Amino acid sequence: MTIRARVIVASNRAAAGVYADTSGPRLVTGLRELGCEVGEPVVVPDGDPVAEALRAAVADGVDVVLTSGGTGVTPTDRTPEATRGLLDFEIPGIAEAIRAHSRDRVPAAALSRGLAGVAGRTLIINLPGSTGGAKDGLAVLGPLLAHTVDQIRGGDH
Repeated sequence: MTIRARVIVASNRAAAGVYADTSGPRLVTGLRELGCEVGEPVVVPDGDPVAEALRAAVADGVDVVLTSGGTGVTPTDRTPEATRGLLDFEIPGIAEAIRAHSRDRVPAAALSRGLAGVAGRTLIINLPGSTGGAKDGLAVLGPLLAHTVDQIRGGDH
C-alpha cells in the first residue's frame, strides 16, 4: 500500500526566509522511513495560508498531511482553527497520544492545541513546530499510520 503524504510547515519567520525550518525536513525523513511517498515541505505563513495549503492537499488526494507549527497559544498560532474548518471528523486519541508522549519530558507540550482528523479521505495531523515535536509525533504515528490510512480507504477492521 502506497501512502502519499505531504508536510506543511506553518511559520511566519521561515516563510519569510528569516531562518531555515528544521522540523519539516525531519518529518519528511520520518515519513519516508515509514514508507510514504512525500515531497519537500511546503512552508507557509501562519493563518489563512495554512488552510489554503491544507485544502490543496485534500484536493490533490494526499493520504496524510502532517502540519508543523502554529499549535501553541500565541496570537499567530492558528493551525488548529485552519484544520478544524476542513475536518469531516476528528480523531482526538491521536492528538492526545502525541501530547502525552511528550508531556513528561517537555511540560509545555500540554499547551499544544494540535488536532487530528479526516477531511474527505485525507488524514490531517497537527504537530508542534519543533524537531522534538516532529520526532515525538512520528514516534506515536509510526505504529498507527498504515492501519489508519487503510481504514480511511475503507479497509476491514
